[in-house]
Amino acid sequence: MIAAVYAALTVALAPISYGPLQFRVSEALTLLPFYMSEAVPGLFIGCVFANAYGGFGLADMFFGGLATLIAAVLSRRSKNLWLAAFWPVLSNMVIIGTMLHFLIDVPLAATCLEVGIGEAGACFVVGVPLMKILEKREVLCRE
Repeated sequence: MIAAVYAALTVALAPISYGPLQFRVSEALTLLPFYMSEAVPGLFIGCVFANAYGGFGLADMFFGGLATLIAAVLSRRSKNLWLAAFWPVLSNMVIIGTMLHFLIDVPLAATCLEVGIGEAGACFVVGVPLMKILEKREVLCRE
């Protein structure tokens, strides 16, 4: 279910989900591993499928999936929600920024920064408030 929601959100919002300037709303879901371990493979699979559609092919499927998997594992091990939100930002900023630098010949530092800003928006502006709402409604609780 998590994989399907992640992929569907990413593809449905494709114009803003891919490239150096991206705001992938589905990345708000990368905070779910903080609450449930089964979110880790779900996010990985969802990202791989979403990136199959994105236009950067196997490289994006591999590196995007890797960035999401690393972030999900680190988020799962985090002690608080704010730290859990930090790992997807760092992971995507470095891995996806570097991948885009090599694939489309854009400046490395600027691209990492752009990816990081979009990721921070998705995780801290959308993700943290969403998780807090779900906690308050007792939809989510830490395992």
